[in-house]
Amino acid sequence: MRYLFLLIIAIPAAEIGLLLISGNTIGVWPTLLLILLTGVIGAYLAKREGLQTIRKAQEQLRNGQIPGEAVLDGVCIVMGGILLLTPGFITDISGFLMLFPPTRRVCKFLMINSLRKKIQKGNIKIIK
Repeated sequence: MRYLFLLIIAIPAAEIGLLLISGNTIGVWPTLLLILLTGVIGAYLAKREGLQTIRKAQEQLRNGQIPGEAVLDGVCIVMGGILLLTPGFITDISGFLMLFPPTRRVCKFLMINSLRKKIQKGNIKIIK
Protein backbone atom coordinates (compact mmCIF):
# COMPACT_ATOMS: atom_id res chain seq x y z
CA MET A 1 0.00 0.00 0.00
CA ARG A 2 2.86 2.39 0.74
CA TYR A 3 4.26 1.77 -2.75
CA LEU A 4 0.95 2.76 -4.23
CA PHE A 5 1.09 5.98 -2.20
CA LEU A 6 4.54 6.67 -3.68
CA LEU A 7 3.39 6.02 -7.22
CA ILE A 8 0.22 8.04 -7.06
CA ILE A 9 1.07 10.96 -4.75
CA ALA A 10 4.73 11.40 -3.90
CA ILE A 11 6.42 10.88 -7.28
CA PRO A 12 4.11 13.20 -9.28
CA ALA A 13 4.40 15.84 -6.54
CA ALA A 14 8.20 15.61 -6.66
CA GLU A 15 8.12 15.75 -10.47
CA ILE A 16 5.98 18.88 -10.44
CA GLY A 17 8.28 20.49 -7.90
CA LEU A 18 11.38 19.73 -9.98
CA LEU A 19 9.70 20.99 -13.14
CA LEU A 20 8.78 24.25 -11.40
CA ILE A 21 12.33 24.67 -10.08
CA SER A 22 13.75 23.90 -13.52
CA GLY A 23 11.34 26.32 -15.17
CA ASN A 24 12.41 29.08 -12.77
CA THR A 25 16.12 28.25 -13.08
CA ILE A 26 16.66 27.67 -16.80
CA GLY A 27 13.34 28.93 -18.16
CA VAL A 28 10.11 27.40 -19.41
CA TRP A 29 11.16 26.76 -23.02
CA PRO A 30 14.48 25.08 -22.19
CA THR A 31 12.66 22.90 -19.64
CA LEU A 32 10.06 21.87 -22.24
CA LEU A 33 12.80 21.23 -24.79
CA LEU A 34 14.69 19.09 -22.27
CA ILE A 35 11.56 17.04 -21.55
CA LEU A 36 10.91 16.50 -25.26
CA LEU A 37 14.56 15.66 -25.92
CA THR A 38 14.68 13.01 -23.21
CA GLY A 39 11.48 11.49 -24.61
CA VAL A 40 12.91 11.27 -28.13
CA ILE A 41 16.26 9.91 -26.95
CA GLY A 42 14.47 7.48 -24.67
CA ALA A 43 12.25 6.18 -27.48
CA TYR A 44 15.32 5.64 -29.67
CA LEU A 45 17.23 3.83 -26.90
CA ALA A 46 14.21 1.70 -26.00
CA LYS A 47 13.78 0.65 -29.62
CA ARG A 48 17.49 -0.15 -30.04
CA GLU A 49 17.78 -2.09 -26.77
CA GLY A 50 14.46 -3.85 -27.40
CA LEU A 51 15.55 -5.07 -30.83
CA GLN A 52 18.84 -6.33 -29.40
CA THR A 53 16.96 -8.18 -26.67
CA ILE A 54 14.57 -9.78 -29.17
CA ARG A 55 17.56 -10.96 -31.23
CA LYS A 56 19.19 -12.35 -28.09
CA ALA A 57 16.00 -14.20 -27.11
CA GLN A 58 15.62 -15.64 -30.61
CA GLU A 59 19.23 -16.83 -30.57
CA GLN A 60 18.74 -18.49 -27.19
CA LEU A 61 15.57 -20.21 -28.44
CA ARG A 62 17.40 -21.43 -31.56
CA ASN A 63 20.04 -22.97 -29.29
CA GLY A 64 17.36 -24.69 -27.20
CA GLN A 65 17.84 -22.43 -24.18
CA ILE A 66 15.17 -20.72 -22.11
CA PRO A 67 15.48 -16.95 -22.67
CA GLY A 68 14.93 -16.01 -19.01
CA GLU A 69 17.59 -13.30 -18.97
CA ALA A 70 16.25 -11.80 -22.20
CA VAL A 71 12.71 -11.75 -20.81
CA LEU A 72 13.87 -9.81 -17.75
CA ASP A 73 15.79 -7.45 -20.04
CA GLY A 74 12.59 -6.95 -22.03
CA VAL A 75 10.58 -6.14 -18.91
CA CYS A 76 13.19 -3.58 -17.83
CA ILE A 77 13.29 -2.03 -21.31
CA VAL A 78 9.50 -1.69 -21.50
CA MET A 79 9.39 -0.16 -18.02
CA GLY A 80 12.26 2.18 -18.91
CA GLY A 81 10.56 3.26 -22.13
CA ILE A 82 7.31 4.00 -20.32
CA LEU A 83 9.15 6.01 -17.66
CA LEU A 84 10.98 8.02 -20.33
CA LEU A 85 7.75 8.89 -22.11
CA THR A 86 6.29 10.14 -18.83
CA PRO A 87 7.23 13.82 -18.43
CA GLY A 88 9.50 14.59 -15.52
CA PHE A 89 13.11 14.35 -14.46
CA ILE A 90 12.78 11.62 -11.83
CA THR A 91 11.00 9.28 -14.23
CA ASP A 92 13.50 10.12 -16.99
CA ILE A 93 16.48 9.25 -14.81
CA SER A 94 14.79 6.02 -13.70
CA GLY A 95 13.96 5.18 -17.31
CA PHE A 96 17.52 5.76 -18.53
CA LEU A 97 18.84 3.57 -15.71
CA MET A 98 16.58 0.75 -16.86
CA LEU A 99 17.68 1.08 -20.48
CA PHE A 100 21.45 1.00 -20.02
CA PRO A 101 22.74 -2.58 -19.71
CA PRO A 102 25.12 -2.00 -16.74
CA THR A 103 22.45 -0.40 -14.57
CA ARG A 104 19.77 -2.75 -15.91
CA ARG A 105 21.65 -5.62 -14.21
CA VAL A 106 20.88 -4.05 -10.83
CA CYS A 107 17.19 -3.81 -11.71
CA LYS A 108 17.12 -7.45 -12.85
CA PHE A 109 18.88 -8.53 -9.65
CA LEU A 110 16.24 -6.73 -7.58
CA MET A 111 13.43 -8.28 -9.62
CA ILE A 112 14.85 -11.79 -9.18
CA ASN A 113 15.32 -11.31 -5.44
CA SER A 114 11.78 -10.00 -5.09
CA LEU A 115 10.38 -13.02 -6.95
CA ARG A 116 12.47 -15.41 -4.83
CA LYS A 117 11.16 -13.87 -1.62
CA LYS A 118 7.56 -14.10 -2.83
CA ILE A 119 8.07 -17.74 -3.80
CA GLN A 120 9.63 -18.55 -0.43
CA LYS A 121 6.76 -16.87 1.42
CA GLY A 122 4.29 -18.88 -0.63
CA ASN A 123 2.75 -15.87 -2.37
CA ILE A 124 3.73 -17.34 -5.73
CA LYS A 125 3.43 -21.05 -6.42
CA ILE A 126 5.23 -22.86 -9.20
CA ILE A 127 3.40 -25.94 -10.43
CA LYS A 128 5.32 -28.51 -12.44
